[in-house]
Amino acid sequence: MPRFISAITSDKEYLPPKENNMNYSLTWLPTILKNVGLKVAEEPGWEERGTREIGTINGIICHHTAGPKNGNMPSLHVVRDGRSDLPGPLSQLCLGRDGTFYVVAAGRANHAGRGEWQGITNGNSHFIGIEAENTGKDNDFPWPEVQMDAYRRGCAAILLHISQPVIMCCGHKEFALPRGRKIDPLFDMNNFRLKVAAIMDGTTRPPVLIPPSTPDGRPTLRRGAKGNLVEQVQTKVGTTVDGNFGPKTEAAVRVLQRAHGLVADGIVGPKTWAALDDV
Repeated sequence: MPRFISAITSDKEYLPPKENNMNYSLTWLPTILKNVGLKVAEEPGWEERGTREIGTINGIICHHTAGPKNGNMPSLHVVRDGRSDLPGPLSQLCLGRDGTFYVVAAGRANHAGRGEWQGITNGNSHFIGIEAENTGKDNDFPWPEVQMDAYRRGCAAILLHISQPVIMCCGHKEFALPRGRKIDPLFDMNNFRLKVAAIMDGTTRPPVLIPPSTPDGRPTLRRGAKGNLVEQVQTKVGTTVDGNFGPKTEAAVRVLQRAHGLVADGIVGPKTWAALDDV
């Protein structure tokens, strides 16, 4: 099981526990990411996942997983479930190498540890954690641009939603104490913030969104979709035909997309529908 760069210390701030069968407060996360055109996959049970309720959100701490070299988001289950020495969730969001945000938790996560940023010392209670898949070594640098673009746009969307300036997006290496205790993420955070700020103030062009349907009316399908059209896709890609667009269907769609030279995002838009028609 891969070890993560993230760590935890005791949390002195008291926050009330969640009542049974109730969602935590960060249920807005997938909506604001989808609204800016980002790919989002919701882990089952994420709305009720967290160590407890989180406090007022003041910003974001950016991490890398230090996980395996191969795979889109091989560290997902570790972030969700934790390690033997640190209970999960280890962040609210994961970011795959293909730019997909995986929503892991709506409550507090164990991602920050001892540290300070802009006067805030309780990172787990006041910062959203994003664990981006990367080994943290030279063998995984530079990061894929599709991943970095999603990282920047996701941070911009969150900061705009919580009405915080770009300085409230920091790297774990910037937050962690003593200084030098953490190295993640490896990229330059000052440059990263400049690009996030450009997205926030509208000087960066928005991404090209996937059309909602094909010319013949077939809708864009992604994880969470259900119905007969999903069954058609599953039949074509050779996975279990149950009408539920889950992670296995998404993975099979990515395989087909790679084989046809398409962006392997696991979303069945017009180009992927055309590829499926040729199967």
